[in-house]
Formats: sequence, structure tokens, C-alpha cells
Amino acid sequence: MRPRPRPGARAAAAALLALALPAGLLAFAPPAAAAEVRTEEARVPSGSGEDAVELDTTLYLPGTDEPAPAVVLAHGFGGSKRSVADDAADLADRGYVVLTYSARGFGESTGRIGLNDPRYEIADLSTLLDLLAEREEVELDAEGDPRVGVAGGSYGGALALLGAAYDERVDAIAPQITWHSLTTSLFPSQTGDLDAGTVAAVPQTEAAGVYKQLWSGLFFGIGSASGGLLDALGGGTGAGGGAALPAGLPEQLLEQAAADPEAAELLLTCGRFSLEVCEAYQAAASTGTLTPEVAAVLDRSSPAGVLDRIDVPTLLVQGTRDSLFGLGQADANARGIAADGTPVKVVWFAGGHDASSSDGQAEDLRDQVAGWFDWHLRGQGEDPGTGFEFPAPTGLGATVGRVQGGGRTVAAEVYPGLDGAEPATRRAVTVSGPVQPVVTPAGGTPAALTTLPGLGALTSALGGTTAEIPGQFAAFDSAPLEAPVEVVGASSIDLAVSSPSGSATLFAKLYDVGPDGATTLPGGLVAPLALTGVSTDPTAPTRVSVTLPGIVHRFETGHTMRVLVSSTDQAFALPDEAAVYSVGLASDVAPNGVAAGEATLAAPEVEGRSEAPAGTSRWWVLLAVLAGLGLLGWLAARWWGGRRDRRISQVEPDGEDVPLRFTGVTKAYKDGFVAVRDLSFEVRRGQVLGLLGPNGAGKTTSLRMLMGLIRPTDGRISIFGHAAGPGAPVLSRLGSFVEGTGLQPHLSGRDNLTLYWAATGRPAEDAHMEEAIEVAGLGAAIDRPVRRYSQGMRQRVAIAQAMLGLPDLLVLDEPTNGLDPPQIHAMREVLRNYAATGRTVIVSSHLLSEIEQTCSLVVVMARGQKIAQGTVEEIVGAGGSVLIGLADDADTDRAVAVLAGLPGVTAGRTDDGLVAELDDARRADVLQALVSAGIAVDQFTPRRRLEDAFLALVGES
Repeated sequence: MRPRPRPGARAAAAALLALALPAGLLAFAPPAAAAEVRTEEARVPSGSGEDAVELDTTLYLPGTDEPAPAVVLAHGFGGSKRSVADDAADLADRGYVVLTYSARGFGESTGRIGLNDPRYEIADLSTLLDLLAEREEVELDAEGDPRVGVAGGSYGGALALLGAAYDERVDAIAPQITWHSLTTSLFPSQTGDLDAGTVAAVPQTEAAGVYKQLWSGLFFGIGSASGGLLDALGGGTGAGGGAALPAGLPEQLLEQAAADPEAAELLLTCGRFSLEVCEAYQAAASTGTLTPEVAAVLDRSSPAGVLDRIDVPTLLVQGTRDSLFGLGQADANARGIAADGTPVKVVWFAGGHDASSSDGQAEDLRDQVAGWFDWHLRGQGEDPGTGFEFPAPTGLGATVGRVQGGGRTVAAEVYPGLDGAEPATRRAVTVSGPVQPVVTPAGGTPAALTTLPGLGALTSALGGTTAEIPGQFAAFDSAPLEAPVEVVGASSIDLAVSSPSGSATLFAKLYDVGPDGATTLPGGLVAPLALTGVSTDPTAPTRVSVTLPGIVHRFETGHTMRVLVSSTDQAFALPDEAAVYSVGLASDVAPNGVAAGEATLAAPEVEGRSEAPAGTSRWWVLLAVLAGLGLLGWLAARWWGGRRDRRISQVEPDGEDVPLRFTGVTKAYKDGFVAVRDLSFEVRRGQVLGLLGPNGAGKTTSLRMLMGLIRPTDGRISIFGHAAGPGAPVLSRLGSFVEGTGLQPHLSGRDNLTLYWAATGRPAEDAHMEEAIEVAGLGAAIDRPVRRYSQGMRQRVAIAQAMLGLPDLLVLDEPTNGLDPPQIHAMREVLRNYAATGRTVIVSSHLLSEIEQTCSLVVVMARGQKIAQGTVEEIVGAGGSVLIGLADDADTDRAVAVLAGLPGVTAGRTDDGLVAELDDARRADVLQALVSAGIAVDQFTPRRRLEDAFLALVGES
């Protein structure tokens, strides 16, 4: 027997009673007869000295007369023996002795979490095997050697692997969704050459990778709070009604905390983690880098270094939707275990840490594990073999969306490339695209959003979409596929990369792009790339071999395969310094240092027989009915959509003369709130329209509908006679600046303008860059970083950005915000001159004086409705006050008498002179009355301003 860490194990032999399993992936084939199951609870001591703990266990005993094989079920991270109670009862009902337990630091067990440290958690497993060997209900292979299998998911799966490596009494294992190397799982970098022929092999680099900060934080947060920290902060009450003591934390530590701040800090920051693990996490979280000390902690808890010790039949179950432990982790475990001839079977299922499996999938996995233990522990049932099973690849249909393959699986005789088997076949797909600049922003913000821990593919949560930031990625596309490509595993491609600093952090993804341009990221998975030693010369880039995420996905005929390389991802730690990388494709034949316009994407494919899960045939009738209903719905949608498209696609004959027209536009929300109601107006060429209204009037909603950001509930918005809406081609004739500048602070004003225009994909000569820069009026400052600009300077660059390409329709929101008076005057002239060229300008502003001096047309809104429209003069209209200057001041009293005799007019002396207040009286009538009375008038100045009219109109509404 090989040595194994079991300190104090024999001393605890008489105390056995229970242990715990991961979460419900298990269920087992029933024996010939099942009797009532009974349970025994016990607290089992393990370890010695400062490492001594008590494990909270439950032993499930079948009511059989003969000794039976045992199974130890280990729970996942953050769980306890209760997490696997149902599975344990089910397995015991099928004739197995089942031991569940809460691992040290979890549930009611004492001690601190060591992350499956062989000195602690794996030693605890050996203690429990000692206890099983003492039970008369357990079948023995030899004295002190029980017939036993170990199963578990995630944290429990790693325990199964490490347990089999360190304790030779383990006879079979079924680890699920677990890791090969914690180091490469939490600091991945999928770069470098591979010599493995398996389908999902990814580089297991020893160098530092990209820190998976969101998953690590969630991991540590669960362990910190589990049963300890949260309770200490008031999560429960003790018998006396006071705060409960954190389970598992030594009482002496709490006593020290009252007088020792360092002890209190340890309790609050580390919770139930061991000090060594806590310090490793804090070092990684604060720096985002892999230090030798952190690597030592993670490597010690990884099966990677001891796979050659595992010589028992191994069933490896891994999920295709798992951004924590991807398919590459199971692939590496399979290769390491099978290298010495140990039987290994690999099963992939459509689930993982990011997405729970369906009930049918869970039942199938239970049968898989049951069959494995039945054959290898009992010698019963059908030989499960050492093949490979995976979900039938599914893609995106053209009409009915995603199809999940009806729960079908594909079975292959062998796992390709494993233990002498033929290597995986790979389909060569050509992708193309030019060398592209990729910006990494200062501080890593904003960052692309693809995956969230536990939510998995944000593609699923958001209906198949992700959030990629323009300017932060390079994309390389295949031609539309002439035949489907079924990817089963990890594809690979060579890139050509350069970085000003010689290092780069990138994220590679494989998108499915439909004929309509809709993009889907299979599994929401990304491949981090931590690059060092790359060329600093964009003309001589470095070849980088990249392994993309392992997926199971069908790319349908007519779809495009897109390799996208981005500089950011919110799930990972990102560089603080801003930089611009150069990313292109590396040809298969070109030497290092040469970028090519195209490269080969090697996509793994696996042949096998498709199998439907048992009991699914009864769904065919229902499926046919649903398909029929779906077809009818599709036909109805096509008919209605055709009517709507015909209505919307009508081009108005006067469109070129009327750049913008709102006709009966209404925007209502589901809660009943109506933001805009029956709004109608039009703007002609050469006009500057001012959109006025108080907060909540509906101005911003109107502008968002105009720009195609949201759809109106009713009515029509026309731009040059064409219907405006999301993605409408006519929007290319519109330039806009709304709600903030959105400039990259680390780039200069000129570079921001250049980058923005490049993102439009239009020719550089169409930008009219110099004219836009002249509008900005920044002089030499245009080449300084934007972070050194004042607010007014940023505003001017943003307006220049909106004017790139000299759009026929310019929409500006608060364009004079942050400008000083001379700049406001200059901007006023710019807008007037721009409209004088025959173009049209829309301005939304709260500075009524600027609207009055700049705009030729005004639309006033209140409570979502238009309350007035016209020129400034028409809006000001009649009424208000008039300052009257007389040729002879001696005529003042007579003038007051004449004015008092007019209906709706009052007059009097003021510091400014004679002022007449007009109430709906026309100024022309007042002037005529004075002249007819023989009073000479030198000055007759209206004093009513746009502000007065605006306030009066809004008040009336």
C-alpha cells in the first residue's frame, strides 16, 4: 500500500458515522430488492494537534443481510452533507452503504478550509475510510480495506481524484465538473503549442495567466461567510438569545479577538479559510498576479501533479457551460490518468457551474454514475466501457431560435487521442481580416461583458447577446458556411500580435454569426491570453498560437464563424495601463513576424452514434404539435411583418426636402407611463430646430427614438423620407452627441476622432477630419491626452466627433454645456454656418437665450406633448411688455393717458423709461395709437423674451 496522510485516523475508528456528497447528480441502479434504509449521525475526530477537527457525518445503511460496497459522497464548495442527502438516501435504497459528511470548515464540521489540501481534507477522507473498514455492513477487500467508491461534484470531485491518488483503498471514482489544476483554472492563459491529440486539450501553462477575479471572489466569499462570518455578524442566535458563535472557529480565537484587533481582523477577513489559503487569496486579489506562494497553495490542492498515482476506474463528468472549470480541465485529467492504462470514460453534459442541467440530464447522469459503480464495485450490470459521450451539437435555427437537440447525446467508442486512440479530426475553416488596432482602456474600464459566475453565458441571460466595446476588439470572419460545422472541443488558430510594452492581455472567443448579423457566443466562454515577450513593432508581430474555449456547438449552413479577440472582460483582472495592441492573423506558411490576411481555424469534430434518452419517444407527438403551432405562428408573423415592413418602408416623396418628420409619435411603457404622446412636427433643410421643455417633457425619449435606440409605440419618424428605427440604413446620414462625451481619456482628441471613425467602417477620406478638428478649435491641444482637457474642451471634441463625415442631420444635446461665453458665441456661429450649407441641426438645450439666438424653429414640449411650434418670433408672439422712448419727455403723461385708454394695456414710468404692459394687445396697434395722438416715438422695443413665452406656455400646460 502506498503511504497516505491519515494522522490520528485509527484513534477515531470507533466513532464512525457519516460524510457528505456533492449535489444531486447521482442516482443508482436498484438491486434485486431494497429494504428500509436507516441512518446514523456521528461526529468523527480527524487529525491531531492544531489540525484536529470533528467531522459532522451521516451513515446510510441499507437493510440487507450481506455486507455491501460503500460510496463516499462529497459535497461541492459552500455545501454540506445536507446538500447530498437525497442522493445518499437514493443510493442506499439501491443497496450501497453511503457515507456523507461536511468537509472541514463547512456545515457543522469544525476546522478551517484548506481547499482539499492532502494534509487535511484528503487525510480526513482516509480517516473516514478507516471507519468504514470497521463497519460490519461494509464489504471488505482485505482487513482495513473497504470496497469503496468516491463521487462528488466540483470541490467534491477534486477530493475524489486526490483521494484515489493518496489512498490506494479507493476502488472506483466518479468526479464531476471539477478541476485538473487550480492554478490554470484561476490563472488561465490558453496560449502555446499543444502536442495532445484530444479534442478539448488546452495549454496548461506554468507561467502566470489572467486572474479570474469574479470567480475567485465568489469562491472566497462563500468560504469566508459559510456558517461563520455571517453568523458572527448577526446571522443567528444562540440558546440564550445572543449572537451565535461561528461554527467551526476556535473559541480561543474569539476570546483573543475581544482584546486583539489582529485576531478580530483574521476572523472578519478570512472567515473559515486557513491562514495560508486566506493570505494566498488576498495576495492574488490585491495584485491580480500569480506569485510562487500563491501557486504553491493552488498546486498542492490540484490533482495535476498526482494523476500518475490514480489506478482505479475513473468516470469523468464535465459540463459544456462552465466558465470556472471548462472542458479542458477534464481533458487534462483524462490524459493524465489514462497514460498508465487506467480505464477512463469521459461524459460531457449540457450544464456546469454556469447552468444547471435539466431534470432529464440529471437523471441520465445518475444512471451513468450508478452503472459505473455497479460494474466496478459489484461486478453487476452492463460494462460501461471507456468511451466518450457528449450532447448532440446544436445550433441556431433561422426561424425558431436555439434548438437544444431534444436531449440527444452522441456516443463514440473512444475519447479521441486518449491512450493511443486516433487523434481528433479537425475541420479547416479559413477566416480572414486585416491587422486591427485593439485598445485596452486605462484601468480596464469599460470592459466587455460575456460571462458572470453562476449566470454563465450572459448570452443565455440576455437572449444570446454579449456586450463587446467598439475599438476594444479585432474580428476575423469566415465566409458563410456552405455546410454545417459541428465543433466538439477546443478550436485553435494562430494570431500575429504586437504590443508597445512587449506584453498584452487579450481574450479570444468564437462567435456564431447568423445571416442577419445576430451574434451568439456558445456557452458564453472566453479564452484568456497572457502574452509576454511579444514584438513591440506592429510591422513585425509575434506569432501566437491560441486555443479557443472548448464548446459543443453546430454552426449552421449560411452562418459565419467569427474569431473575436478583445482586450477586456469583466470577469478577469485587467491591466491598469492603457495601451493599443496590434492584432492580426498569422498564416500557416508565413514566418514569424509576418501578419497575413487570412488563417486557418482548426475546429475539432467527433463522429459517433446519436442516442435519444430513454422515455423521450412519448414527447414526439407533443413536439409535432408544437412544431405545427410554431409554423403557424411564423407564417402569421411573416404576414404581419410584411404588412408592417411595407408600411414602414414607404419613402416619402418630399423626403430630401424634409430631413426630419415626426407624425403622431407615441411612446408608452408596459407600466402604463406615456413618455411621448402624439408628437408631430417637421424640420426642413437649412433650419436649426430648438427642442425645449422642462425635465420629464419627453425630449430625451424623442431623441432616442429619432436615433433608433428605442422604438415608438405608435406613429412614424422619418429621416429624409425613410422610416427611422434600430439599424435603419438612413441613420448613417445622422450625426449625434447625446448624454456625455464618451471619449477615451488616455487617447488624444485626434486619436479619439480617428478611432471613432474607424469603428464606423467607412473610408477615412469620407471623415472630413480636418474640418471636424477645425470645429473643435483646440489648436495643438488636439494631440494631447483627453484626460488633460477641461470640460469645455471635451465638449468641443465630442461635437466635432458628431460632425465627422459632415452628416446631413446633426443632433446635439446641450452642445454649449461647459463652454465659456466666447466659445458659446463661436459654437453659435458654427451651427448657423453648418445649417447654411443646406444641412439640418437639432439642438436640445436648457439655455433658452442660446435657443433664441441660434434656432430658426422651436418646438416646446411639456408632459410628453407638443404645446407650441414656430419661429422664435412666432413663439414670443403678442403680449409682453414694450419699452417706449419718446422724442420729448414732456409728452410722457399724455402718452400714459393714451395707452391707458387702449383695451388690455397698462403703462407707467420705470427706471428704464416708459413701459407698457400688453395683455394680448398688438404692438402695432399701440404704436399706431401714440402716433395718431401726435406723440413722437424714438424707440419701441419689445421686452418679452423666449424665456417669458416658454414659462407662460409651460405654466398653461
